[in-house]
Amino acid sequence: MFQQVPMVEMDGMKLVQTRAILNYIASKYDLYGKDMKERVLIDMYAEGTADMNEMIVRYPFLPSGEKETSLAQIKEKARNCYFPAFEKVLKSHGQDYLVGNRLSRADIHLVELVYHVEELDSCIMISFPLLQALRTRISNLPTVKKFLQPGSQRKPFEDEKYVEELKKSFCTAAQKLYCRELTMRSLREWTQARDKLVSADPPSRNRYRCPVLIR
Repeated sequence: MFQQVPMVEMDGMKLVQTRAILNYIASKYDLYGKDMKERVLIDMYAEGTADMNEMIVRYPFLPSGEKETSLAQIKEKARNCYFPAFEKVLKSHGQDYLVGNRLSRADIHLVELVYHVEELDSCIMISFPLLQALRTRISNLPTVKKFLQPGSQRKPFEDEKYVEELKKSFCTAAQKLYCRELTMRSLREWTQARDKLVSADPPSRNRYRCPVLIR
């Protein structure tokens, strides 16, 4: 719809925009609460994990001189803000999941965040036993467990090698786009020149063939 990804084809529709896609899938598979109060809590928790994840997603692509500061900010936010908040939620009701004592997309987003942060600091979860238990519980669900196994479709964490490969891909795509623009510009200029000549000598139109098209 907006000429960008992600796009998911499902139930005869082409869905775009990340939150809309996630909300539809969560509703379809009963991961979005039983009423409005549960759904707003799920949205709150999901948006919180998204804010934290945004910092992590940007981290691998930062200039080397900015990474140390960014990593310190990520650890500080995880250790002193986000993880204590979710630990408090789990402690407040003593249930296995964040909302309604059943699995929701908020739990999945939170466990994804835990895995991402642990990629940057393997010891950060020591102070959060309830989050550790939630991670274990979610990770042992059959489909999630399969997804976490080597060789699955799980996307690896963006390390320096991945970032370099991505940059090369973007450079190649940019070069192709630049060449295409040059070709189109040449075609436009040739067409304008041909039209001027043909307007002066209409019978000679067939003699002015486009060299770009010939090539």
